[in-house]
Amino acid sequence: MTDIILYDYWRSSASYRVRIVLNLKGVAYTATSTSLLDGEQKAPAYVARNPQGLVPMLSIDGHDLTQSLAIIDYLDAKYDDPPMVSSDPAERATTLAQALVIAADIHPVNNLRILKYLKKELGQDQEVIDNWYRHWIAEGFVALETMAPETGLFGGDKPNLADVCLVPQMYNARRFDLDLQDFPKLERIESACNQLEAFRKAAPEAVKPA
Repeated sequence: MTDIILYDYWRSSASYRVRIVLNLKGVAYTATSTSLLDGEQKAPAYVARNPQGLVPMLSIDGHDLTQSLAIIDYLDAKYDDPPMVSSDPAERATTLAQALVIAADIHPVNNLRILKYLKKELGQDQEVIDNWYRHWIAEGFVALETMAPETGLFGGDKPNLADVCLVPQMYNARRFDLDLQDFPKLERIESACNQLEAFRKAAPEAVKPA
């Protein structure tokens, strides 16, 4: 029995990132499903530990860590193999910039709470919301396709933080029927990553509650 507990939701792309890194680093953990659709992340006991009331949250070493990239940074400091970012300052900055195209620019405006606000508070219909979702993914992917290497992964022969952020976002793009034909390098990287057990075991369908 492990005392490392990941509070996540199977379809949360931020949780998906953390699951991938835990698997890549071979860290044993217990997953506790926290349903965003049922509002379990807003339960008082949960918010007392995670004031934003979001997932993921990782309980480890007596800490309740929040925000996926902060959690990954902690894991990278504690379990250094394989590294998610380079120790070289320029390479590290490049990887962070690539990852943040997704984590800072695409994902926040397409988060479930944003989509709910568009629907319930602003009265937008589903077609408008789906177009919104695809627009912001496509805008980020145009830049990321240019940044992507011609061969290999963002991390070269091993996945790094950019790869970890890309795969969940590609999953979301497919869910919302984004045409990916203009992003062949991103599709190549996604396919290569999904050949790895750490990515397959972290996939939403692999962890979806019965």
